[in-house]
Amino acid sequence: MLRAMDEGTSSPAAAAPDITQLSFEQALAALESIVQQLERGDVPLDQSIGLYERGEALRAACQQRLDAAQARIERIVTAADGRATGTRSFDTEG
Repeated sequence: MLRAMDEGTSSPAAAAPDITQLSFEQALAALESIVQQLERGDVPLDQSIGLYERGEALRAACQQRLDAAQARIERIVTAADGRATGTRSFDTEG
């Protein structure tokens, strides 16, 4: 009986592309798709666990890319003439 329950289920990560090869937008879209599948609640338990694991990996990859982008922005500060003048935190005004 357990074997019959396992048939037809496959690991979501098995057929999914490597996260490091995805653009930020592709990773975010994949994460949104996983969230929708899990929210519907019609995915078998084992597959849900695999989807959750993939979703967490996608979330971490997206966060890492956002952190890297913020760090780049913090390093880029230009004067009125366009010359780089230093750095400023992304969150500061002015």
